[in-house]
Amino acid sequence: MLSEPLRARARGVAVSTADTLLGLTHRLAWLSAFVAPLLLRVALAVPFYRSGLTKWNSFLSLSPTAQYLFEQQFQLHLFGQAYSFPFPDVLAYIDGVAEIVLPVLLILGLATRFSALGLLVMVGIIQLTVPSAWANFHLPWAALAVGILALGPGAFSLDHLLRRWRMLARDASADVAETPR
Repeated sequence: MLSEPLRARARGVAVSTADTLLGLTHRLAWLSAFVAPLLLRVALAVPFYRSGLTKWNSFLSLSPTAQYLFEQQFQLHLFGQAYSFPFPDVLAYIDGVAEIVLPVLLILGLATRFSALGLLVMVGIIQLTVPSAWANFHLPWAALAVGILALGPGAFSLDHLLRRWRMLARDASADVAETPR
């Protein structure tokens, strides 16, 4: 997978430094595009997953702390006013499930864009709940989610593997359909 200038240099052909740098730049761009989606997915998943772990006592048993936060502490800040969350127990449960399931899906690269969109919505709600943390937390998380939405799951993902499998299955069925009988 060497670029043309690097292959030429390997064959002993004289290549200018500019061509070599251009070849290295193209190789670095290819490698970055290959690795970036995985790094974005991991960077977004880790803080949400770690937060999700604090919400549970055991399997499907929400911690009292999580319930207390949604009932007593968390408030939506809208139009200069603070409002309590409606149905705080239900929202605490949904939040706890989402903070475990969506990051796991992101790490696996399964339903990647859907998971990133779900976490982006959560970031928006978190921003309305804790407006002062936008620069240190919410903006980077939103940027990661938008990057994932834009780039997609990448090559290191189950989405990519499933897409390739579907394409191979479709091509195989097309070949069978075209085979004369």
